[in-house]
Amino acid sequence: MEAADSPQGRDGAGQRRSPLDVLMSQIRRKRSDRKPLGRFLSWTSERTGTGTPEDEPDCREETRPSPAPPEGERDVGWGRVCAFLQKLGKKADSRSLSLAHCDLTATDLLELGTDTPESQQQLRREEIQTLSFCSSASLLQSLPQLEEVDVSWNDLIGGSLMAITSHFQLVSGVRTLRLCGCRLDGEDVAALGEGLGCTPLLEILDLSWNSGVGGGALQNLLGRLQPPLRELHLVACQLTEADSSALGGMVATLPRLCVLDVSCNPQLVKDSNGAAFNQFAASLSQATPLTTLRLQACGLTADSLAALGTSLSSLPSLRELDLSCNKHLSGGLSHLTFYLAHVAHLESLDLHLCALTRADLEALIQVLPTLTALTQLDLSSNKEVGGVVHPLVSSLPLTQMRRLPLNSCSLSQESFTALTLAVPHLRSVDVSWCKVVGGRLALLLDALQPSVIVELRLSSCQLSADDLHHLAAVCRRGSLSSLRVLDLSYNGSVADDGWSAVLAAGGLASLEDLDLSLRPSASASCSAWLPVLIRALPQMPALTRLALQRWTATSQERRRLSHGTKNRALLVEWDSDVTDSTLQSSGHDTPEE
Repeated sequence: MEAADSPQGRDGAGQRRSPLDVLMSQIRRKRSDRKPLGRFLSWTSERTGTGTPEDEPDCREETRPSPAPPEGERDVGWGRVCAFLQKLGKKADSRSLSLAHCDLTATDLLELGTDTPESQQQLRREEIQTLSFCSSASLLQSLPQLEEVDVSWNDLIGGSLMAITSHFQLVSGVRTLRLCGCRLDGEDVAALGEGLGCTPLLEILDLSWNSGVGGGALQNLLGRLQPPLRELHLVACQLTEADSSALGGMVATLPRLCVLDVSCNPQLVKDSNGAAFNQFAASLSQATPLTTLRLQACGLTADSLAALGTSLSSLPSLRELDLSCNKHLSGGLSHLTFYLAHVAHLESLDLHLCALTRADLEALIQVLPTLTALTQLDLSSNKEVGGVVHPLVSSLPLTQMRRLPLNSCSLSQESFTALTLAVPHLRSVDVSWCKVVGGRLALLLDALQPSVIVELRLSSCQLSADDLHHLAAVCRRGSLSSLRVLDLSYNGSVADDGWSAVLAAGGLASLEDLDLSLRPSASASCSAWLPVLIRALPQMPALTRLALQRWTATSQERRRLSHGTKNRALLVEWDSDVTDSTLQSSGHDTPEE
């Protein structure tokens, strides 16, 4: 059964569908909450008075778009579109077709053009697809103004993309195409390459989370992308060094490319001498309009940074550079910092989780004064940062800084004090996993400017009840009136009166996300302060998420909380199978360490 559902099972283009394939398709249909698309389209045809797909003329010989149908036929076609989308829980929009997360399958595409599964078994795959194209065409033909197509996260349509791409000429005005997480294979990418010639206005193409795009398949898109393309997203596509060359050729032919995201492709820099990646890096110098370049978790090394740095001086419009999660560039950041000085408009630089050394950080600090437009700098999860916070803060344009996360940076008491110099200007403060914060939170909170900060993360900081009492006082003063995210998770050492003080303080009318969870190894009762929380909820009208994981409560207390939130869109996250009775029986009656 695994073979029937694997990508290899979809590739046998010239083979008849086996009885096992038919059985699997029946199982998928039974698991779905909706009718199969083929049956549904037949149902809508009967309701609207139009013929079924087999009544349509054979479109295998048709190579040009059909002439515009009469007004009456267009109304009927639009009615089918509305009914089709309504069945999937979607709203009809003549400019946007969104079928993401609709559990579409390759079987659905086959059923668009045939009567019954029995008749499908008598046709070869090419014939079934050709017939299904006719029905696809009848649907797309009713959307001549379509500008956005999104069929992402339908992982069973892999191997059948041609059913859509072969009719792109009917929607030549499409500007956005998203195909994330569809299990696309090499044949799908080739079909997409053929179809892109019919979309001269395409501006955004997202093929992320399709492992079949890598391994050389990207070559099928070389020379097929149109000049107006502004954004290209290829996240987690298992791109290899062979794809680096193809990617470089594509970038060189896209004069308007502004956003390039090839994150989470760890094999991108894999060859021994780095020649393929160097070719790609060199091509970036021709993408002068580029504003965003994301290379997170791409296996970058010190040598690849040198090649990348050479091109940075040719990118005057670059605003965002993400090199995070590349641990192998440790010790080589100086190869890049020399060229960063030429990127005068850089606003965001992400280097979190890069195992930066003291020498790396010192090289970065030297160039920071030249980055006068910088508003976001992420150096989190680099332990050596804790030793250079004072010179780091001194080199930043503090008045315009908005984000400077230093979570998991081994902050000392001295570096924590230095951070308070930047806090008054920040909109986001994250010092999670820094134990030095416990007992010293007042120093940070007193530096906040009223109505500026929107995100405060203090997870696993060994906070005390006194810390939360001070936080409550700041809330009462209105200094956190604009706060949207408050993360106090993994602070199980706080006494009950501390939680009660914060929840009763008020002043959090803009709060959207509140996390009070305990760490996975801990559990404790929230009975002492849960009534305070229930009474405080009306004072937090914007709250959409409340995390209480590992806190325990009686069934009656849970019902009270549920009753207090039943008339609002609030997601409450906690362990539904844990109550005080299970806590006592397991012996876990103490808070976390």
